[in-house]
Amino acid sequence: MVQNNWNANLYDSKHNFVTNYGNNVIDLLNPLSHETILDLGCGSGELTAKMNDLSTKAVGIDFSENMISQAKARFNDVEFYQHNAELPFPFDYQFDAVFSNAALHWMHNADAVISNVANSLKNGGRFVFEMGGIGNINTIIQAIDFAAQQFGLNKLPLYNYFPSIPEYSNIIEKNNIQVIYAQLFERPTPLDGEEGLRNWIKMFRNNVLEQINPENHEEFFKLVEEYARPKLYINGKWSADYVRLRMIAIKA
Repeated sequence: MVQNNWNANLYDSKHNFVTNYGNNVIDLLNPLSHETILDLGCGSGELTAKMNDLSTKAVGIDFSENMISQAKARFNDVEFYQHNAELPFPFDYQFDAVFSNAALHWMHNADAVISNVANSLKNGGRFVFEMGGIGNINTIIQAIDFAAQQFGLNKLPLYNYFPSIPEYSNIIEKNNIQVIYAQLFERPTPLDGEEGLRNWIKMFRNNVLEQINPENHEEFFKLVEEYARPKLYINGKWSADYVRLRMIAIKA
């Protein structure tokens, strides 16, 4: 599991598109009133709370203590737990559905995570998710790598896992969960304001910033923007080159 010092306030104020697009994944899940649902990588809890209203019960888990604290403060009628999804889930019961939005690509040990998903699902239960897919944020990654090299950071860690449909389907199906729907698609995503790309980096690559002297952050941002501008600065606005992977799978 990649460790990131998540800023829950920045997440909610400048990156609420993550939650907004997640509403479409809830539509794909179609929660039913009698169901119990696990939100895997629940972030600050907004989607968990929505599913909790639509079902018997929704529970959220997330690796980030900051995110879980924010979720508990906002939605005190919903259960939230700080937990590493690469370890067995902390429940002594199973769920009708496991839901995940924009979280699985932070979990490198996909075999362990999907095994835990399978163990947490009832027979016939469904696993519905969206994550970054192969090719996701390629230009942003290249721009950050270019800028980091100018400061002597020649080999950045692998922060995310962006699989193809066959790659992730294989992991899911060897855990006795059958994939019945899969889609990989480009979704260029507008970023908020003139500092949109900088805020994205502060949120999702603060690990890189921590390796650079704060007095050099401005120069670093300018180098990233210079590299990325031809592809990601469109009609006067920054955009992230997202590629998303969506799936529905049923436990046999």
